[in-house]
Amino acid sequence: MADGIWLRFVSGPDVDELGLTRLEIVDAVEDAVREHGEGRTSFEPRVHLTPDNGGIGHFNVLRGHLDGLGEHGISGVKVVGDFVPNYQKGLPSELAMATLFDPTTGVPLAVLDATMITAARTGAMTTVGARYLARRDSKILAHVGARGTAWWNVTMLDDLLDLDEIRVTSRRPESREKFAAELSAELSTPVRVCATAEEAFDGADVLVEATRLMEPEPLLRTAAVKPGAFAVPYGTVSAVELDLLDVMDKVVVDDWREAQSGRFGSLRRHVDTGRLSPETLYAEIGEIVAGRKPGRENDAERNLFWHRGLSLLDVAIAHLILRRAEAADIGTMLRFH
Repeated sequence: MADGIWLRFVSGPDVDELGLTRLEIVDAVEDAVREHGEGRTSFEPRVHLTPDNGGIGHFNVLRGHLDGLGEHGISGVKVVGDFVPNYQKGLPSELAMATLFDPTTGVPLAVLDATMITAARTGAMTTVGARYLARRDSKILAHVGARGTAWWNVTMLDDLLDLDEIRVTSRRPESREKFAAELSAELSTPVRVCATAEEAFDGADVLVEATRLMEPEPLLRTAAVKPGAFAVPYGTVSAVELDLLDVMDKVVVDDWREAQSGRFGSLRRHVDTGRLSPETLYAEIGEIVAGRKPGRENDAERNLFWHRGLSLLDVAIAHLILRRAEAADIGTMLRFH
């Protein structure tokens, strides 16, 4: 205290300089999910701040704590803007900032650009779900949507699975072509651009719906989910048919309380109409990762994983970044008090 309180600011370029691998991010997320399943976390429901801006976007505020990180656990808060038209200005649709705190004193430890964290933790959560719920011999991945999280979904799933083909599409042709080109430059798996969601999903083993619809529209149809498939619908607005859950053997969410909250989410209508309930829900993913319930049990299961984004994942990756930044002395030290 004699020298004041200092915190570390880690910018986006700083995060890039650290060179975290996709596997490290997935593992950090899996550890956080396991802690959640073991009951060693605390977090509050996300809240939304919606300015009077004509409906072009809103802010999500996420708050969480993990007992197992640091000496006394780590608490964190993330604020992320969700502004779909940002592509018109050359900006990501989701820009985020995270703060980390010592839970025993309230001292702020770090402020981080969390834009990469927001996108990467989503792909990592999809991949953790696939580790436990997808067939390991899955060969065809279909990804609908080219939003910021799409890159992480596809590349992390390709790291996990021995894929023969990746199919991608999005509403705008220029967007899906650009996305496919970026993936082809990074991955050895062949990437196929599809004109429609129906074409992409047809016969796929892993089906990811990550669209940014303004109004509900059934892009992932129930008939497209074949035996043995793994589906991950997590678009902002429903893009699935109402009877989708009727064919699923296991329906898994990241957190049941979160699944019931807010007005957004791909399965919002399923919750509101009682199709997704404590009786039809198989498990939270943390229960499976912690070994309290089995994941996939045979090759014929149709499994679905709906994740809405847990603050715990943001805190886990932010803490990983902070530890690496401290070790490498990367970032800017700022006087707080």
